[in-house]
Amino acid sequence: MEYTAVTYEVSDRIATITLNRPERMNSFSTELLAEWADAIKQATEDDEVRVLLVTGAGRAFCAGADLKAEASSDDRVLMAEKNAGERRNSLRYSVHRVAQALQYCDKPYIAVLNGAAVGAGMDMASMADIRLASDTARFGMSYVNVGLIPGDGGAWLLPRIVGLQKALELIWSGDLFDAATALDIGYVNQVFPHDDLMAEARSYATKLAEGPPIAMQLAKRLVYRGLDQSFAEGLEQAQAAMAIVQSTTDSREGPAAFREKRKPNFEGK
Repeated sequence: MEYTAVTYEVSDRIATITLNRPERMNSFSTELLAEWADAIKQATEDDEVRVLLVTGAGRAFCAGADLKAEASSDDRVLMAEKNAGERRNSLRYSVHRVAQALQYCDKPYIAVLNGAAVGAGMDMASMADIRLASDTARFGMSYVNVGLIPGDGGAWLLPRIVGLQKALELIWSGDLFDAATALDIGYVNQVFPHDDLMAEARSYATKLAEGPPIAMQLAKRLVYRGLDQSFAEGLEQAQAAMAIVQSTTDSREGPAAFREKRKPNFEGK
C-alpha cells in the first residue's frame, strides 16, 4: 500500500508510524485509518521490526473524528437516517480496523503523544502498550460533549489503565486534562519536555528492541490474555509459553552473556 495519510519508516529494528494530517490535527479520514492499520500489519509481519512507535505530525497526536469534515458533508445525516441494523458495521469497517490490526501485534506498541489525543484519538492512544507524552500534550474523552459514547474501545480500555472510578469520571465529564495529570493517574508512563520527546522515545524503544523478541512477544500475550483468564488458566498458558522460549537460542545467549560479563545479542531465534 502506498502511504499518503501516514508515514512509515523502519530504522534500527524500530518501526515508526506517523499520522500525517497535521492540518486536521491528524483526525480520521478513510485513508488514514486504512493506512494506519496496514502499517501495523506490515510491522507485525516484518521479522526485522521489534518495536512499533506511533506518533502524530504537527501539534496533535490525533483528534479523533474529523468533526469539521463531517459537519460539511451529508454522511452524518445519512447515517442518522439509517436504522440500527444498517449502522451495525459502520465502526467495524472504519475506525475499528486499527484495533483489529493490533489484535495480532505481539510486539511492543508505544504511543508517542506529541500533542492532543482526544475522543477517539485518546482511545487510539489507549490501545498502546505504553504511552510516552510531551509535557504539552492534552487528553480528553470528549465523546459526551457531542452526545456520543466511547466508540473505539475506550470503555473497555480506560478502566484497565486508570481504574473504574477514574475512567467513569473522565468519560462522563469529557473534561480535558494535561500531561502532568495523565502521569499522576497512571494514564501515561513518562512525560518529557516537548523538544526531547522523540529522542527519548527512540531511546526507550531501542532498549526494548535489544531484548529477546520471542520472550517479549510471548510475555505480552500472557499479560493480555490474563486479563480475561483465571489464575489457573494463566499458569497453564505460562507453562506452554515457557516451553517455547526455553527452546530458543536466546534463552541460552542470555545466561552465556551474563557469565562472560558482556551485553547479550538476542537474535530472535
